[in-house]
Amino acid sequence: MTKMNAVGWFDIYVDDLDRAVAFYETVLGASLEPMGDPTGEAQMMSFPAEMSAYGAAGALTKSPHAGPGVGGTIIYFMAEDCAVPEARVSAAGGSVMREKFSIGEFGFVSLCMDSEGNMFGINSLK
Repeated sequence: MTKMNAVGWFDIYVDDLDRAVAFYETVLGASLEPMGDPTGEAQMMSFPAEMSAYGAAGALTKSPHAGPGVGGTIIYFMAEDCAVPEARVSAAGGSVMREKFSIGEFGFVSLCMDSEGNMFGINSLK
């Protein structure tokens, strides 16, 4: 049996796709790209990804079957220093829920709310 990573893909559900794309492009400093929805029911914009590289890829998704909100799942985006994208969150239309804090040997985390009401994290080693 082949060993796999636990996460293979993620969707961040949104109400306003354009607003959410602008938010994440500003905070992460990266361009999202349109992608087709295999079901034909949703609009999707994918985060930059190299499908053969380590880690999970994902997309912002506007779907009639799900919506944004705070729940039990948090996606953590990687950064060289989580304080850098954290500093862009408020101006992009989100809010910082907990400023950069230590998670011991695993580095640092910032907890934020996006423009759609989704909680997300930013993780860095320094």
